[in-house]
Amino acid sequence: MPSIILHLNVKDDKKVLEEKVTFVRNLDALHAQGRRSVVSIGSFDGVHLGHQSVLDSVLKRSDENELTSIVTTFEPQPKEFFGDERAPARLMRLREKIESLLAFGVDRVVCLRFNRELRNLSASDFIARVLSRGLGVQHLIVGDDFRFGCDRIGDIGMLRAYSSRYNYKVEDTDTLEVDGQRISSTLVRKLVETSDFVGAKQLLGRAFAITGRVVHGQHLGQALGFPTANVHLHRNRAPLSGVFAVRVYVGEKRYFGAANVGVRPTIGDAVKPILEVHLLDFSGDLYTQFITVEFLHKVREEQKFDGLEELVSRITQDVRAIKNLLHDEMI
Repeated sequence: MPSIILHLNVKDDKKVLEEKVTFVRNLDALHAQGRRSVVSIGSFDGVHLGHQSVLDSVLKRSDENELTSIVTTFEPQPKEFFGDERAPARLMRLREKIESLLAFGVDRVVCLRFNRELRNLSASDFIARVLSRGLGVQHLIVGDDFRFGCDRIGDIGMLRAYSSRYNYKVEDTDTLEVDGQRISSTLVRKLVETSDFVGAKQLLGRAFAITGRVVHGQHLGQALGFPTANVHLHRNRAPLSGVFAVRVYVGEKRYFGAANVGVRPTIGDAVKPILEVHLLDFSGDLYTQFITVEFLHKVREEQKFDGLEELVSRITQDVRAIKNLLHDEMI
């Protein structure tokens, strides 16, 4: 099965990654090759506690039955493929999601290119070509709201109806709730968008964070006295916007900082949102390094200022406010 190795920030060597990550552009290239597997399919955006419960079940069934554990996802997301402006902002870029799934311990991640071929595939052909022939499914674990096939005709009832024909078992997962609300990527997005990072952490099982490689920008921040590490978000929309107090990890080292997520309206040079982070009490070169930025508190909305002097004044205020917010943690 042809593989494309994404430059993953995990400790496996290249050979192991080639065995774990498969990006499928053409369904004819998807073959189980004798593999017997336990499979879960979904977007897994955020890899929240609900997803983690599914992954626990996948790994458990894999161990019990000596099956390969496979998580299958889609790229782009279906609503993005249709050009729907209401397509939800991603909590994770594809790279972060794959890293999280592999770190959880699954044997393989299969990413299906969502294109016209997959969009037009009937539900019965999805079962035959993707699940049976392509993935060698013996045990399928999905949520009770899972839909598949052209026009989302297929559901868990259909999966069960076809299970004897293709010799697999179907297991649906229990809904996890927190304070009476179903844990979902939609709910996490709402919490992140409203800067309820404590609530988001409760559903994710970890702090909400964005990871990426530091890239070169215009070096304007350095000229203004506030050098920034710039990270492309690799998504059409950001799940949050504004100025934030953040915790930043560079390898094993931890720093605190001021972050802006947005389109830099004062400068006016950004078409898509970008993450800019000014690290407090740091000097050095971060270019090409991967950093993880955890969001702690929102300071204000992104604003357009009349000029650079006003911008510098406000950044100075922001940094002072963030140091006060994080005083106890920074000691």
